[in-house]
Amino acid sequence: MIPIPVVVCVLGGWCAIYLADTLLKSSSSLKASYEDWLLTYGLSVSPFHMRWQTALFNRQFYNWGRWKPRFLYLWFSIGMVFGIVAMFGSVILLGKTLMQTLTQMLTEAPKAQNDRMLQVVVPGVNLPVSQMTYFFSAILISGVIHEVGHGVAAIREQVRFNGFGIFIFIVYPGAFVDLFTTHLQLISPVQQLRIFCAGVWHNFVLGVASLIVLFLLPAVLFPFYYTGVGALITEVTEDSPANGPRGLFVGDLVTSLQDCPVYSVEDWNSCLGDISQKSQIGYCINAATLQQLSFPARVYRRLDGTVECCSNNSLTDICFSYSNNLDSHLYACLPARKVIEASQVCRTNMDCQKDFVPSLCVTPSLENQTRLIRVKHPPHIDMLFAGHPMHLQYTVYALVSPEYDLFTSGLLPFRKKSIVLVDTNRQFSIC
Repeated sequence: MIPIPVVVCVLGGWCAIYLADTLLKSSSSLKASYEDWLLTYGLSVSPFHMRWQTALFNRQFYNWGRWKPRFLYLWFSIGMVFGIVAMFGSVILLGKTLMQTLTQMLTEAPKAQNDRMLQVVVPGVNLPVSQMTYFFSAILISGVIHEVGHGVAAIREQVRFNGFGIFIFIVYPGAFVDLFTTHLQLISPVQQLRIFCAGVWHNFVLGVASLIVLFLLPAVLFPFYYTGVGALITEVTEDSPANGPRGLFVGDLVTSLQDCPVYSVEDWNSCLGDISQKSQIGYCINAATLQQLSFPARVYRRLDGTVECCSNNSLTDICFSYSNNLDSHLYACLPARKVIEASQVCRTNMDCQKDFVPSLCVTPSLENQTRLIRVKHPPHIDMLFAGHPMHLQYTVYALVSPEYDLFTSGLLPFRKKSIVLVDTNRQFSIC
């Protein structure tokens, strides 16, 4: 969530601005000079809204609008076609996203965030506070390019251009152009469409150009930039399951989940998907060590049919199942970290028969769809996560394209399911 101090500063700042504006306009001695100052600089103030309009860039807009008329005619005609197609495409996209969201709300089975076709970005909810500067900068740049498209297209269609401006609404910045409405109403509908579609057309071109720059950055910044070595943690939310001495840290590079290597955010998502679909992986442990670490406990079955054998109320021990030559259904309550650290993953006892040392493959006996996942982020100690793999995916968000190998832990409240990080010293959980 957005930190309370930030909310207080934003609301307090707007209240101070509006109060000062009201006092100055109500003052008999300062009202005239204050309104003249606002008019001179093209400023206007209203509750939680401030805008600035100027004619300083009119000459530049007219130069752009009169540059190569035939090229601009073709350019904005393509933009008009794109705008019409995009309008119908966006309706279909919004409809599918609505159906997908409703389906996800009506089912209890968690689904990956990446499966959504369209997601609303809400600062402080699914956008980390540390990324707000980039977010609002991108909004302002795209808004300016959008309005430049409208302005240049309007001049190309002989509509009078009055000015350009920038506004801020609460914390969201934006831009606008002031066109002469009478001229706009006198031109043909096709000409109006060229003007109306120019903004979204310029945003599309900006997006394509940004993608090209994005893909070329590794080559441009080489050797100071590299990819394909892991997924970089950019933010860990305070009090989240991944936070703490045995959790993830900002700047950590996650290199693997269980036996699945992670080279990018795409790998992170695919590994979690594979882990959720496959059965729980096991770990090789020496037979003598197994006898030494196991705790005597009563075995009982859970409601879903799985077996629990840890009845000592420990937050660091997990029930493991294994088999030997005589019995295929044995259980032992073992300290999770001691079993998993420096252990080879396995599926059967045959995977552990090396160096002629008797070893067994022990598998965590957890509830249905719950997995014990080892997250490697060297040089730190491995993080152990117990819960549904998709819940771990919900707490981690890709901030940029997978080629940039960046992701961050977010926080989303979860109900009906508990997520626990098993640690020898401390427990982390979200309910």
